[in-house]
Amino acid sequence: MTATPSVTLPSPAPDGVLRLAHLGVIRARGDDAAAFLHGQLSQDFALLGVPGARLAAYCSPKGRMLASMIGIKRAADEVLLICHHDVLAATLKRLSMFVLRAKVKLDDASAGFELWGLVGTSALPAGEPWQMLDAPAGVSRVGLYPAAGLTRSLWVAPAGHEAPAGPPLEPATWAWLEVLSGVAMVSAPLVDAFVPQMLNYESVGGVNFKKGCYPGQEVVARSQFRGTLKRRTYLAAADAPMSVGQEVYHPSDADQPTGTIVACSPAPNGGWHALVSMQVSSADGQALHLGQAEGPTLRLLPLPYPLLDDI
Repeated sequence: MTATPSVTLPSPAPDGVLRLAHLGVIRARGDDAAAFLHGQLSQDFALLGVPGARLAAYCSPKGRMLASMIGIKRAADEVLLICHHDVLAATLKRLSMFVLRAKVKLDDASAGFELWGLVGTSALPAGEPWQMLDAPAGVSRVGLYPAAGLTRSLWVAPAGHEAPAGPPLEPATWAWLEVLSGVAMVSAPLVDAFVPQMLNYESVGGVNFKKGCYPGQEVVARSQFRGTLKRRTYLAAADAPMSVGQEVYHPSDADQPTGTIVACSPAPNGGWHALVSMQVSSADGQALHLGQAEGPTLRLLPLPYPLLDDI
């Protein structure tokens, strides 16, 4: 991959707080809450301390992601799963099918919580991604992956709780920083399309290869350890507008797309940024194109983290 310019932040740099209306909450309560989720998700919730947080994938038996979530273990018998609203109902329904005799109750608790995104000085003190950070009583604050060097965190509070301190942040700014973080959360257009590694989840703390079985675990493990990772997610930029689900083409094949846009946003300084899941072989420095073989040019940028197989 050829060297590319780094992302330039607007001046002043983004700083503030935003209510994250696009996210919802699935709550798991009961003596078996952590053990049940341990057997359903790609992360270890059984041994996770209290309080604790993890990024996790929920997969089909074929290893394809049906949802992704930030799981917050608030107590030994309570875990909150933060996910996109547009996949929440289907995820809750499917998870509930497998409760059987487990001592756990699952419900849509979105109305009972307020979710906020914090950026810049408003997100200080900083911490590692998925680390629980200092917060007022009753509030869970989780470190997120930084974006262009900016500290970010997720604030989860009971409904009606005082909002976090900080100036208001524009939704478009948060969406842009989400893209720059390199972490794509599964929304409706992406359901059942990607094995976790295709979204780099094993490189951003979303997969635990040492835990026991969960749906799709064999496929995910085989992809990792048999050298079959042929698709990865890359950070990219273009001058033209982009949309989630849009196909990306490489000069070597004008008929078949090499990848798909999995997250995108206009940039404050002009142009667009995106995360594109595509064939690793296409990250060879040649021009990529949006929508069709002769479409607008898409250029790759350095990821903000190393890929696990590059470490």
